[in-house]
Amino acid sequence: MIRKASQNDYNQVWEIFQAVIKSEDSYVFRANTPKSDLQKHWFADYMETYVFEEGDKILGTYIIKANQIDLGNHIANASYMVHPEAQGKGVGRKLGEHSLEIAKSTGYLGMQFNIVISTNIAAIKLWETLGFNIIGTSPNAFKHSTMGLVDTHVMFREI
Repeated sequence: MIRKASQNDYNQVWEIFQAVIKSEDSYVFRANTPKSDLQKHWFADYMETYVFEEGDKILGTYIIKANQIDLGNHIANASYMVHPEAQGKGVGRKLGEHSLEIAKSTGYLGMQFNIVISTNIAAIKLWETLGFNIIGTSPNAFKHSTMGLVDTHVMFREI
């Protein structure tokens, strides 16, 4: 089940956040990002946070917000994290589909991902199957923990 997150979910979301960023290969956050920063990155007032829950365990989470302020606020932006133990089980796809439904019902006209790491092939394939296209590439824009500097993509789809 996907539902809006509450502050009661903070610790389980932190567990996912910490597990995903520790490899420093798919998000811009450093592995030593403190738990106190989760509030501004995943629970800020200007975003909505959702969780995928199975039983009493949160397996994935996403945030959705306007990509830009004012004259750019008709395009959504979202970020997703799936607990490593739940990866490959369709949780990311369900979160992506849900976020597109939320974006449409909220009145967004498109969704843009500003930084998708080029080496994150699974994510790129997922977003492409959900109708996203790579509309730009930034050379050497990400410091991958094992591969060094790698490209990032901007991905977009209309809603």
